[in-house]
This record gives sequence, C-alpha cells and structure tokens, in this order.
Amino acid sequence: MACKESSNVCHSYVVVKPKEASLIELIRLLFLSDLSKRSFVECSKEEGHEQQPRDFGRRWIIFVSVVAQKALLLLRCPMALLGHVLVSFLNLVAINGGLFELLRNYLRGEMARPDEASSASVVGNLDWRVELDKNIKPQDEKYNGSLSIMAAKLSYENQQFIQNVVQNHWKMQFLGFYNFWNGYLEKPSTQAFMMQDTMDDTNLIVVAFRGTDPFDADAWRTDVDISWYELRKVGKMHGGFVKALALQDDNSWPSEVPEQGRDHKRFAYYELRRILKSIVENDEKAKFIVTGHSLGGALAILFVAGLAIHNEALLMERLEGVYTFGQPRVGDDQFGKFMKKKLEESNVKYRRYVYSYDVVPRIPYDDRTLLFKHFGPCLYFNSWYKGKVLWEEPDKNYFSVIWLMPKYINAVWELTRSFVMPCLMGSEYKEGWFMRLLRVVGLVIPGLAAHCPQDYVNLTRLGSFPSLISLDDPLGQGDSKVD
Repeated sequence: MACKESSNVCHSYVVVKPKEASLIELIRLLFLSDLSKRSFVECSKEEGHEQQPRDFGRRWIIFVSVVAQKALLLLRCPMALLGHVLVSFLNLVAINGGLFELLRNYLRGEMARPDEASSASVVGNLDWRVELDKNIKPQDEKYNGSLSIMAAKLSYENQQFIQNVVQNHWKMQFLGFYNFWNGYLEKPSTQAFMMQDTMDDTNLIVVAFRGTDPFDADAWRTDVDISWYELRKVGKMHGGFVKALALQDDNSWPSEVPEQGRDHKRFAYYELRRILKSIVENDEKAKFIVTGHSLGGALAILFVAGLAIHNEALLMERLEGVYTFGQPRVGDDQFGKFMKKKLEESNVKYRRYVYSYDVVPRIPYDDRTLLFKHFGPCLYFNSWYKGKVLWEEPDKNYFSVIWLMPKYINAVWELTRSFVMPCLMGSEYKEGWFMRLLRVVGLVIPGLAAHCPQDYVNLTRLGSFPSLISLDDPLGQGDSKVD
C-alpha cells in the first residue's frame, strides 16, 4: 500500500479482515510470527515481522478479535431479531402501564400500541427520563455536562423520538438526525444528531454520537476490531472507531471528502464538519460541544482529533468542550500527547467521565501489547456519586484479581441502592424492573450495569464535583472547576 504523507495516509498500520480468515489461517497466526503472510491481516512492513517481545501477545489478541468478529457475523440476524422482539415487548409493557395492565388490556381488546415517537430503544427502556434537570441552569458550571449526558443518552433513540424530546421537552432547535457511512462495515451504521440551544445567549450547538446498541452485531464488531493505523506526528488510533468516522479504503484520512463519497456515502466527520462550519461562519455567537456515551464517546473525541489534524482553526476556536461518558481508549501515548497539546492550544475542555467500575473505559488494554492509553484527567465518580479527578481510573485494565472482591461488593451495593435511592432522593431516581434485572446480571459480571447511562445521568445531577483540584493537575497543584 502506498503512503502519501500529503494525503494523511498511514505509514504504519495493522488492518484485520475477519471475513477472509479461514480456520487454517487462524491456526497459522498463532504459531507463525510473520503477519504479512496472513491473508486476513494487512499491515505495514515493519509491523509484519517479529521485532519485539510482545509479538505473540499481539498475535493472540488479533486471533481473539477475529474470532469474536466472525462470531458476531454469524449472530447478526439472531441478535437483531432478539433485539426487535425485546424492544417491542418493553415498549408494549411501558405504554400499557406495566405487565399486568398489558395482560388486562389485551384480554379486553384495549391494548395500546406505541408509535415511533414513543418507542424507546433498549437503552431508553433502562432509563425513561427525558427531562433536563431544572435545578441546573445554563450559567451553572455543571450545565454542559448534564446536557451532554442527556443528549448522549437520547442519541440511542429513533429520529422521531429524538425530535419530539428536543423540541417539545427541551424547547431547543432540532438540527438533524444522520446515518453516516461506515467504510469498514459497508453500510450507514454511524449515527449522530445535532441540536441547538437557542434559549441561551451563546447559541450552543450539541453534536451527539450514538453508542453501541446492545443487539447490533455490526456495532459490536466495530468495538472489538483492534485494527489500528498511525499518522506521522499524530500517533496510533483505534481502527475500528476511525473506520466508523472517516477512514477511507486506502487507510487514509484526507482533509477533504473523497470524490466517491460525495454522492451517496456520507462520512460522519466530513458532513458534520461541513454543517458546523456553515453555522459558525454565519453566527459569531455560536459555539458547540461534542458528546457521546460508550462508542459515541470514542467517536466524539476522534471527531475533534480530525479537526486538529486538519487544522480547522475556526471550529477549534468555537469548540466549547468534549464531554464523554464511559469512553473506551482510542489511541496510544503519542496520540494522547498530540491531542493534549492541540486542546490546550485552542483552550478546549475535555471532560472524560467514568463511573465506578464501568468496564468500557478500561478497554482496550493499556499494556505493552496493545499500547492503548487514555489521555488527560479522568472525572471519576464512585457508587456514592462522589467525584474526584485522577490521571487514570482505579483498576485500569478491569481484570485485575486485586479488584475482584471490591467489584462484587460494589455490585451488591448498586442493586440495594436501586431500592433505597427513590426513598431518599425522589421518584425521578426510581429504577424500573428492567434496570434492576440488569443490576442482578451485574452480580455475575460486575461493571456491566455500571456502563449504562442511568448512573452517568445520576452523577451529573447528584454528584459531588471536585472544585479545588485542577483538571490539568490532578495532584492538586492548580485550581480549577469541573463543568
């Protein structure tokens, strides 16, 4: 593969193609060190030959990633069917006022059926709250964080549901809902929406990327794909996430939208950048924030990385902040240093929220094999919603034996708390049966329920935010406040 530096084409890369992996090739991967000879692995010359002691660990992780992706390919239809049935059932139960009311209405021939505007996703059924916290005003330092998590949670829903909430509940301007092209999956699977808060003098625009749908096998394939590519002076970036945003067939990230993408393949990075440019160029007061939960958080920070890579000075100047919740790692140490420098130069806030033992911020692994690292301070909140600023969340790689018992004890507390909290904090913090069922599952897999937006919404409303610890200096040598 040719590398053209002027076109932002990678000079070092590892690209995994699971559809081309046979059983024999997978076995060879484990026992033969030359990656370049594997038909389903495309890599640069320096990455194709064994040069480092981490080589077997790297090949083992590629093996696991390929097997997981092939399994997801096989499960795509069953997962989609199961998700459709579950969502339909959950919405029927909700609109009829509960399971017993649903049965009674069915027997009477009075069963209500949800429409598009009232049909929530699996994530939406875990937490039905759609109203913004009226106790947090636009002037409050917590406002952007509170608005961001609600937008990130709302991004899981369908267009009519989102538009209804934005216009009728939040009294904001709905700017658009998008299904963008994912070059790796060869389908429009990257979703985002935009809105504008015209009630405030700043005319704040919110760009929210959708996270991983629990029953979307293709979205999970993006998550478990450990392909990466490296740009000179930028660093290595997670290939699965960048492919969902802007990566081209030749593994490049050009500054302008490719000709083949102008007609019907709209890539998220180029289209959202174009829309934002049009708005800020015509409104000198307009600023914007970018947000997302889970995969959406990864896409949010990588979108900003694209603006920095392509020197979009005006957009970086108008960027108020990046707010991510339960975001996985997206790049290596060099990428982190590049982003930290660019964000500081443009005075852009980067707020990476992590709740308790949420598993997703602790992957991909931060070790000598994968080399993925978070950058910037972490706004960490424990299960009492008490916040502090850290360089890294506790138990950074999740599977540590030392943290095993504390995680199980915490899962028991979170289940207990779901019954206690509404009595102490009010009815808006009451969890439904579906969320409590997931808390029970969390007793087996601690950290799974902690990834849901429910607790991230709670921490922005109830959380004790650190105000004397600098976000740029978690050791306490500065003085700053958390938004």
